[in-house]
Amino acid sequence: MIQPLAYIHPQAKIADNVVIEPFVTIHKDVEIGEGTWVGSNSVIMDGARIGKNCRIFPGAVVSAPPQDLKYKGEPSTVTIGDNTVIRECVTLNRGTALDKNTTTIGSNCLLMAYVHVAHDCVIGDNVIIANAVQLAGHINVYDYAFIGGTSAVHQFVEIGAHSMISGGSLVRKDVPPFTKAGREPLSYIGINSVGLRRRGFSAETINEIQEIYRIIFLKKYNMTKALDIIEAEFNPTVERDEIINFVQNSQRGIMKGFGSS
Repeated sequence: MIQPLAYIHPQAKIADNVVIEPFVTIHKDVEIGEGTWVGSNSVIMDGARIGKNCRIFPGAVVSAPPQDLKYKGEPSTVTIGDNTVIRECVTLNRGTALDKNTTTIGSNCLLMAYVHVAHDCVIGDNVIIANAVQLAGHINVYDYAFIGGTSAVHQFVEIGAHSMISGGSLVRKDVPPFTKAGREPLSYIGINSVGLRRRGFSAETINEIQEIYRIIFLKKYNMTKALDIIEAEFNPTVERDEIINFVQNSQRGIMKGFGSS
C-alpha cells in the first residue's frame, strides 16, 4: 500500500496495512502504526511516533524541528496516539531537551486544517482543535477540550478538561476545566453544560460544577477565599477536586470572570 512515487527512508519503521500516497516523504527515525493513512505531499520527519489508524492529510508536516532559538539539534520526538486525524497543512514541532523532549498528541483527537502545535506541548485524548489555531510552546491541553478556530494560545498556558474556547480567542491565561471561555480579554462565560451532558455527566454533577464556578467567578471573592468556601461547602468529588487543584496549581493565573478588570 505504498505508492512508488513516495520516498521512504529504508530504516523507517512502517507497520502493516499503512497506506502511503504519492509524493509523501518519510525520514529515517520514524515509526508509523498499523492502519494509518498518510496523504500526498505530507512530510514525516525524524522523531515522529505515529499510532494506529491515524489519518494524516495532504500538506501536513509532522515532527519538524522546533522554532525555538534554544534548540541545538538534539534528538527529540512527536508522539501521536491512535485514531487521531491530522488535517491539511497542520504543523507539529518536536520537543526540546530544555523541557519534555517530546510533543504529545493523544488518541482520538482532531486537529483541523492549518493548526500549529509548537514544541513540548501536551494534548490529551479526544481533543478538538479547529482550523488555524496556533499553540505556542509548553502548552497543556487536557482531555475533551475544544479550541475554536483561529484562536492563539500563549506559551505555558493550561487548558482544562472538557473546556470550550470560542473562535478567535487570545488565550493568555489558564482556562479551568468544564468552563466556556470567550470575549476579549478572555473571560468565563459559563460551564460547558452541553459537552458535559453529551459525555454522561449527571445533572447533579453539572449543577455542582456550576455552583462552584459561581463562587470563583461571580461572587467577587479573592481566589484564596473562594477556594476556602468551596472546600467547606462542597463534599469532595472528582470534579470539585479537579477544579481546586487546577486553580491552586495555575502558574499564569486563570482567566477572569466576565466583567472583571
